[in-house]
Amino acid sequence: MDTLNLAVIGAGYWGPNHIRTFSNLSGCAVSTVIDLDNGRLERIKAMYPGMNCSTDYRQALGDPKVHALVVSTPTSTHYAIAKEAILAGKHILCEKPLCETAAQAADLAALAAEHHVVLMTGHVFLFNAGILKLKEVVDAGTLGRLQYLSAVRTNLGPIRSDVNAAYDLATHDISVFNWILGSAPETVSATGASFIRPGVEDVVFITLKYPGGAIGSINASWLDPKKVRQMTVVGNKGMATWDDMQPATPVAIYDKGVNVTQEYNDYGEFLRLSMWDGDVRLPKVRTDEPLKVQAQEFVKAIQSGIVAKSDGVFSLGVVQTLDAITASMRLGGSPIVIGS
Repeated sequence: MDTLNLAVIGAGYWGPNHIRTFSNLSGCAVSTVIDLDNGRLERIKAMYPGMNCSTDYRQALGDPKVHALVVSTPTSTHYAIAKEAILAGKHILCEKPLCETAAQAADLAALAAEHHVVLMTGHVFLFNAGILKLKEVVDAGTLGRLQYLSAVRTNLGPIRSDVNAAYDLATHDISVFNWILGSAPETVSATGASFIRPGVEDVVFITLKYPGGAIGSINASWLDPKKVRQMTVVGNKGMATWDDMQPATPVAIYDKGVNVTQEYNDYGEFLRLSMWDGDVRLPKVRTDEPLKVQAQEFVKAIQSGIVAKSDGVFSLGVVQTLDAITASMRLGGSPIVIGS
């Protein structure tokens, strides 16, 4: 195909950003926008004269000129739309999380493979330049064997009604942790509270245990006076941090840690602990827009037939983790073994 023709389903919070991004991408065109709100569609028409707008997403599914869909609708609608799109032979970029349950995610991943279409989830922080640098540092062995990762993602709102703060906010950090560690966690424990909407946790505290012994901790909240997007990665040879609120220097690498040596004598075995505190390095980080990089990767995946990052199987691991988080919260924080 000379031009990749896309339809964007959902013109609310993120939809207009996808329209802008793909419209400005070489070799791409957004021909159709779908939304149930006619007011939103009128605003899109004013910005993009001649745009085909509709309230029925099946119009895009039945259009042979539409090669791919961007699904930017509430999470509860993702599964039905994505499944119909796969069966219609359309490639899909779906906003995170892929869907509500692990069973749904597994079904979509299997269907995409069966029908040879690209299924990619918009875990946009996997395309963030600072996170990419963090992954580069880990893969280079600079931090040694990873021991734990922690993340804080808070702000005052936006408060959602369809999913809790884990599905909305912690999804980002789960995807990053899973990507850096190359695996979904084995065990999850979580507690949360619903202060605004009954049954929808607006504050969550999550502990993840990964194969190999690494542990992850995530604090996500819609009820915080300060916007925070921070991550810490600790290894036995060094430490690193990422702060998305520091765009000039988001990543810092610390030559810090603790040495542990065993000593033996006539009185038994002892541990000798010594700390070191060396230099702090601030590596240069590119300033590419993550959404644009993600869009470019989606186009490459369609051209090559290979999803290099955030495919259906990876997305399943994230949704399995979210399933376990919700189950653990319902049980007051009891550990949940993923896949059990």
